[in-house]
Amino acid sequence: MNVWEGVVLAMEQLRAQKLKSFFSLLGVILGVTFLIVVVTVVEGMDQYVREDFTSQVFGVNTVTLRRWPDVNINTSREEWRARLRRPRIRREDVQAIREQLTVPARIAEENRGGADVVGDNGRSATGVSVLGASPELFDIRDLGIAQGRAFTPQEAREGTPVLVIGSETAEVVFQGLDPVGRTLRIRGFPYRVVGVLEERGSLFGQSLDNQVIAPAQSPVQAFTAPRGVVEGAIIQTLDPSRLRDAQTQVEGIMRVRHGLRPGEENDFALETADEAISFWDNISRILFLALPGLVAISLVVGGIVIMNIMLVSVMERTREIGVRKALGARRRDILTQVIIESATLSTVGAAIGVALGLGFAAIVAASSPLPAAVSGQWITVGILLGVVVGMIAGVYPASQASKLDPVDALRYE
Repeated sequence: MNVWEGVVLAMEQLRAQKLKSFFSLLGVILGVTFLIVVVTVVEGMDQYVREDFTSQVFGVNTVTLRRWPDVNINTSREEWRARLRRPRIRREDVQAIREQLTVPARIAEENRGGADVVGDNGRSATGVSVLGASPELFDIRDLGIAQGRAFTPQEAREGTPVLVIGSETAEVVFQGLDPVGRTLRIRGFPYRVVGVLEERGSLFGQSLDNQVIAPAQSPVQAFTAPRGVVEGAIIQTLDPSRLRDAQTQVEGIMRVRHGLRPGEENDFALETADEAISFWDNISRILFLALPGLVAISLVVGGIVIMNIMLVSVMERTREIGVRKALGARRRDILTQVIIESATLSTVGAAIGVALGLGFAAIVAASSPLPAAVSGQWITVGILLGVVVGMIAGVYPASQASKLDPVDALRYE
């Protein structure tokens, strides 16, 4: 018996007994759907974290100096108390890094806050992210200017009250008018708008366009950080291969400035993008380790159901098998026929599972910021799982069918 004939017989069984076939394949459908959905979410999240999160939060090829890490996972109360006793990062520290660092790099300071803003037309925007920064931040974070310009180093040194605003803030406050040159008040203090950022989208559901950026030493320092204090200093090396050298030098400079002895722990944090997303690597590793076991449960259940369905099918076709044997069909022909039918049924279930999984992936992509990252290899894995489960599930029914005596089979009622 050839393979195609077995496939045709299996498809005829599917058409003749649709409901029974559907329930027999339900375990395989759910297992493969779960596989595709989980892989979609995990790989989409992985792509999102590595590409969007790291570039937007840290910048490319950067090391960030902070009082404590920006990403905190499983931090105990004692650790938090110890961190609160750490000295603050000061503007003099950042200046010392600028003067002593031998690796060519851009260095920016950054302080964060939040406030409502009001335009000179009386319209306002709420929950606006306020950033006090140095002009290097625009290059480090690759913040493109859609209108106007960024503020200058001279404006930054003098603390001039000027602003570069996000596209969402500009639209909400000025409603299509040209914001450049107009006035925006933050907590009652007037700032002149000199530029509008290009649209950036959102990060974990939070808009990146509802923000304003002002010189760190402008009046925004009244509510972003105490005078002279820097929340974060971002160092971006011009040569990516020298990032670790820069990190080592910055660590040495800060240890000297804080008077730390050899053996004492750092009382500051230095983070690179790779270190900051190490927690996500651990989570994704655990998910991928657990995934085979979770999928296997559904596939085992599905395989058992298919095996039982094939046993019933063999019983219903006992006379047919007897006729085949009487006409010269060998044992291996019957064995092959049943295994092919079982594998075909399971493969159809896997294909339905892949289709459902891709549908869920499209829903995830449409309703969340996560990309639908479904690679072809996982679709192939899903189909192969269906084939393998079907073949394994069909072995026992096929063996029982091949052992039937043709005389007894022909007398079967």
